[in-house]
Amino acid sequence: MTLLTLGSLFDGIGVFPLAASCYGVKPVWASEVEKAPVSITKRHFPTMLHLGDITKIDGGEIPPVHIITFGSPCQDLSNIGKREGLAGSKSNLFYQALRIIEEMRCATNGVYPVIAVWENVMGAFSSNNRMDFKAVLESFTGSKIPMPTSGGWANAGMVRGNNVDVCWRLLDARYWGKPTLAQRRRRIFLVADFRGNRAKEILFKARDLQSFPASCGKNRLSSAGSCGIPVKETRRNIPIIRPFQERRMRSAAKEKNETGFIGSFGKTDDPFPTMLAGSVNLFSFWYEGKEKEGFIRQLTPLECERLMGLPEGWTAFGKEDEAISDYARYKALGNAIALPCAEYIMAGIAESL
Repeated sequence: MTLLTLGSLFDGIGVFPLAASCYGVKPVWASEVEKAPVSITKRHFPTMLHLGDITKIDGGEIPPVHIITFGSPCQDLSNIGKREGLAGSKSNLFYQALRIIEEMRCATNGVYPVIAVWENVMGAFSSNNRMDFKAVLESFTGSKIPMPTSGGWANAGMVRGNNVDVCWRLLDARYWGKPTLAQRRRRIFLVADFRGNRAKEILFKARDLQSFPASCGKNRLSSAGSCGIPVKETRRNIPIIRPFQERRMRSAAKEKNETGFIGSFGKTDDPFPTMLAGSVNLFSFWYEGKEKEGFIRQLTPLECERLMGLPEGWTAFGKEDEAISDYARYKALGNAIALPCAEYIMAGIAESL
């Protein structure tokens, strides 16, 4: 049986390597430039090579791998950013990843990589008048891809060109994992198969998430309506958690939109808003019938790890046992990928290959 291998570009805190290792896929190398995430990843994957700046990597000279994953910077594609699209200084690093993939394929006569996985924000569907996602598909397939007759990109689809099979799907973290995560986090996941027609099997086939190894998904924070506090600690009182939609709240306050402002206060069963690298995530807490004794606070880094489906303490320490600052942990987690979504895709790749 062939040992599948993985390389992770824009690696962050090693979510794709973690998901891969759950399915017997060996993480071989990673590329990341942020100091804290690199140290965190080195702690968890001490034998994995770290290649540094993606612009200085030659795909023909690094160890070839079966799978290359990359969640390229999304600041220019996000709906809350400047919307400069793939031409922006951050998001155009997407093309560096494509360059590395092409260099590796040339150096190995098209043998490696077999699969590429791209992750990004939902805004990539609409940025640059919807032309950016068209450019993404054309870059993977090397073919001209027509715009949909509807004028917009569907949340799931597939194209094929030059023997490259490409499928994409919008996954919301709140519907993934066992138990499901309590965070609304919608991200595009695209799978490109350079040597077959397996992308649809990887991305669209239903799988029993309960079969995921417990060691790769333990200690997840479940739905927002259940805080996980033991009954004996609550004295049989019912805890109420209501997350805020902070950005909506600020925007509504600025516009003096009373309805929007009130609507930004979450309901009991609402998921937490998408965690972002540069924002504070607030929520209110009280026991049923004791609203006046309630309080407002922000999520801790540990709670953010749970909302991402990560093992508790994943970002707490670096390679040399140094404590990672809360600021660096919040930033790294806000930029990360929800583990259950990455697990689902890695399960499909391991099954298909």
